[in-house]
Amino acid sequence: MPKPQRELIEVRCPCCEAMLKVDPELRAVIAHEEHKKPAVIEDLREAVHKLKGEEARRSEVFDKSFEQHKKSKDVLARKFDELLKQAKQDPTGAPPPRPFDLD
Repeated sequence: MPKPQRELIEVRCPCCEAMLKVDPELRAVIAHEEHKKPAVIEDLREAVHKLKGEEARRSEVFDKSFEQHKKSKDVLARKFDELLKQAKQDPTGAPPPRPFDLD
């Protein structure tokens, strides 16, 4: 005489989202079905095109940064000259007070 078919409980795993079938009497997993993850990259051509676009953007940002670095010496020299000119035009001519002289 066959045993009556027991009802299995279906539970979704909170970590991996797999579907587990558990026998409550035996307290054991009888079957499991892994969660099917969606494809990360749907279209390979689209992904390659996107990566090439990123390469162009990175190259553009690098070139801009490089140009700024090359000009930084001239910019600092001009700033120094302007501040020196302002310091020479200052009628007081006295340096600002030092903090330890105030005591």
